[in-house]
Amino acid sequence: MAVAKQFLKSKPVAKVTFELPADAVNGAKTVSLAGEFNGWDVSASPLKKQKDGSYKTTLELPVGAEYQYRFVLDGEKWTNDKDADKYVASGVSNEENSVVVLK
Repeated sequence: MAVAKQFLKSKPVAKVTFELPADAVNGAKTVSLAGEFNGWDVSASPLKKQKDGSYKTTLELPVGAEYQYRFVLDGEKWTNDKDADKYVASGVSNEENSVVVLK
């Protein structure tokens, strides 16, 4: 499932639902979302565990931009979203960041 986006007509934001499927959680007890939209703060955007074992959160993000992000498992292991719109070099390591496009 791709990153779900709902563009609001009443204001220039989109409701973006980020989801990490159960098979990608790898037994983690906590999952959070870190990205440009929250200063890469691993505690700012926790995901809620769903009945099927996946984790999900919805954020309102301004439209007209692209945002880099990654999931963080148990506060330590960083992983990409396999359903991201695209990937870019992180600039910090040899890894890439996931990107959601809201244009």
